[in-house]
Amino acid sequence: MSAFQRTAAYHTLGCKLNFAETSTIARQLTDAGYEKVGFDEKANVYVINTCSVTENADRECKLHVKRAMKANPDGLVVIVGCYAQLKPEEISQIEGVDLVLGAKEKFNILSYLDDLEKSENEGIVHSCEIEETDFFIGSYSIGDRTRAFLKVQDGCDYKCTYCTIPLARGISRSDTIENVLKNASEIAAKDIKEIVLTGVNIGDYGKGEFGNKRHEHTFLDLISELDKVEGIERIRISSIEPNLLKDESIELVSKSRSFVPHFHIPLQSGSDDLLKKMKRRYLTKLYNDRVNKIREVMPDAAIGVDVIVGFPGETEEKFLETYNFLNELPITYLHVFTYSERENTEAAEMEGVVPIAERKKRNKMLRILSEKKKMAFYQTQLGKTLPVLWEHENKDGKMFGFTENYVRVQKDYDPASVNQIEFLNLEKILSDGTVSVQSSYQSFLAKA
Repeated sequence: MSAFQRTAAYHTLGCKLNFAETSTIARQLTDAGYEKVGFDEKANVYVINTCSVTENADRECKLHVKRAMKANPDGLVVIVGCYAQLKPEEISQIEGVDLVLGAKEKFNILSYLDDLEKSENEGIVHSCEIEETDFFIGSYSIGDRTRAFLKVQDGCDYKCTYCTIPLARGISRSDTIENVLKNASEIAAKDIKEIVLTGVNIGDYGKGEFGNKRHEHTFLDLISELDKVEGIERIRISSIEPNLLKDESIELVSKSRSFVPHFHIPLQSGSDDLLKKMKRRYLTKLYNDRVNKIREVMPDAAIGVDVIVGFPGETEEKFLETYNFLNELPITYLHVFTYSERENTEAAEMEGVVPIAERKKRNKMLRILSEKKKMAFYQTQLGKTLPVLWEHENKDGKMFGFTENYVRVQKDYDPASVNQIEFLNLEKILSDGTVSVQSSYQSFLAKA
């Protein structure tokens, strides 16, 4: 590629971890002289960071390759991410794809671009065996001025029977505490108010920190040190396994300067039989204990739950176990996933396949339950004065923000409020599911 061709565009599919890694790749290219442009603009390089969790990974990848080719038919298209590691040869056959980089190669993208030319046939593949992916690249994303996703851990040693993530990302490994704190300080220096900790299995933090299997530090060590970083108003923990969320960590968050009262804890099923088939590392009693511990020390905390419907062997009776378990739990919202078969997983070979129509029906039931739970939680917060961090988007004259405990609020757009924390009174639930706010006497005192 000649020296004057220096524009790059990026699109990320999937999780917060992918967003953190895309940002790191983008900074590498920016430092090398590439100007970042929008994905639908004409660019010389298009980087698509893929996901293997979504049911339609192949279709989504093709869709965004077509977008890139529409914006610039001569642009180079590079595919990275989990799907690129799992299906590199398949992706290389997609018309318009020039380069496919696996888990080990994606952070070396610059070394592949100099001699890359637009492919007339299939794309070039550089992909290692996943066992070779035993190193850690620290990453953080800065999508807007409000929050950043900070990668602290990668990979997973768990063997859940439905999951391909270990095949796509390799063994569990962690960033050093020193580097995490350095990245957090860099984020703080950019006037970003909130950090979201991310990884594949962040509760396993400390394993592989210095290239070995031992835990040099624990998740509790990590959050204890992060709580001391100056300049960060809020730190939010993303998804953490219930068996790795210890009482000590919950207690620390409850007394923390910067960690907010919000947890997202995967459940996957409320049936102990199915949890065993999934090879999860806990049963419903432990999960129930974790939720109640949070409620005991943080009555107003938001608690989100991941759940899978339609797993093989999920009879109507076992689904109702899950439904009733969730209905009785004092949680805030659900992320509902419809089970879909994945190659090279144990679950794909299991008996008791649930018909697709039944999977969709159960998904809808849990989504309705989620909405009821969220609205009931919002109702308990009305009348309270809470700190709101406002985001930058102007949507039809309205702006949106979140309280520390993840209540989504709105008000008339005011550019002076962007990336600011304001203490406001939560007034009423609106028809779009957000909450209106108003200034209060407490708000005036807080600002003063």
